[in-house]
Amino acid sequence: MEDTFSASNAAPEHMLQVVVFQLADEEFGIDIMSVKEIIRIPELVQIPQSPDYVEGVVNIRGDIIVALNISNIFNVETKENDHNSRIIVTELDDITVGIMVDSVSEVLRIPYSDIDPAPAMLLSGKNSECVEGVGKLDNRLLLLIDSKKILGKDEQLTIVESGYQEMVPT
Repeated sequence: MEDTFSASNAAPEHMLQVVVFQLADEEFGIDIMSVKEIIRIPELVQIPQSPDYVEGVVNIRGDIIVALNISNIFNVETKENDHNSRIIVTELDDITVGIMVDSVSEVLRIPYSDIDPAPAMLLSGKNSECVEGVGKLDNRLLLLIDSKKILGKDEQLTIVESGYQEMVPT
């Protein structure tokens, strides 16, 4: 017999806990286990001739973090940073990066039974492999993102080899 779970009675191991963030008018979720911290956007040091997805670098308590503009990666409208804008600090395979988002709204638990695979139509774009699935909530859908797949291996290598970490005084 197949188990079904509801948010009220599911055991934690049968739930995905996500940080919900917004880009343009869309809601996304990222596994809370991949989030190191969430911060307000500090002053960024711009990097000349960097890829369009690199917004700059920031010094967070002595660690130099590359700030990614994922609006460019997901090809959604870029919004001006304001008091709601945040950086979600996460680890890719070899580097720690900050994902710039319009806002972070909540932490949710979603039963795995309420998560569907990403529709094939979503899986055709350049960075589509980072969309793990779609969480079905009461009256909304949440695109679930795998932070480790936001950048491809070549893009990660570009960041590692660029020496961006040396661009900001500690």
